[in-house]
Amino acid sequence: MAHGSPGQRSKPKNMVQSIERAFLILDVLGQHPQGLSLGELSEKIGLSKGTAHRLVSTISYFDYARQDPSSKKYHLGFKLVQLGNLLLKQLDLRKAAGPYLIGLAESVRETVHLVVRDYDEALYIDKVDLHFKQAGLQMVSSVGTRIPMHSSAVGKVILAHLSDEEIDRIAAASGLPGRTANTITDLAELKKRLHVIRGKGYAVDDEENEKGIRCVAAPILNESGEVVAAVSISGPTVRLTMSQIQSSLSAKVRETCMEISRELGFSAN
Repeated sequence: MAHGSPGQRSKPKNMVQSIERAFLILDVLGQHPQGLSLGELSEKIGLSKGTAHRLVSTISYFDYARQDPSSKKYHLGFKLVQLGNLLLKQLDLRKAAGPYLIGLAESVRETVHLVVRDYDEALYIDKVDLHFKQAGLQMVSSVGTRIPMHSSAVGKVILAHLSDEEIDRIAAASGLPGRTANTITDLAELKKRLHVIRGKGYAVDDEENEKGIRCVAAPILNESGEVVAAVSISGPTVRLTMSQIQSSLSAKVRETCMEISRELGFSAN
């Protein structure tokens, strides 16, 4: 059986065989840009034609592989290009934002997050926690964690710049579950809040996603003026008071986001 190269990592004991085989198919297709027939593919991965067909058909359904209608040969799918471009954008975004995130964290002495939209959720792609020795709760967030859009400051500031139709679709898909007693679970009320957020340029999570934690977030714009990410300042409610947010923290996170936006090519003129 042909094997891809996952690096020097040891193979996990709980490997899911069907998923392993699917990735082997992608590896093999990547090594043969001219495409492979079903017979060639099954031979290279060491599986029967029936098993190989079920696997590659499933992969093709999700656009990670495709079959040429003329030659009937299988190739890598265009979904991989889309994912690759998203990854590159995230890596570029992290690189551009990094120094500004550190500067903001040092200035406010609280945890700072960089978040992007991932389908219908918000995804942490960077976190600056300088381990300040202060009393109070500490954030349990980590890079790679996904959180609901409607219950987080970063999520709401992204939602605020989407169309009503897209907001309706996300709300229908997620159901707007209550994370705490403060979570907005009514769509009409959420839309009212999003309208206010658009006007102010920042969003607040007042213990809506995690009890005892308050956040303030602002959007990052690309060269076309589209919201591509958000930055938040997060900390215990005993330190992040609403008066602090209104008097200084909201302005600081907005300024940081504008600096990052300019780094990405955005111009307000």
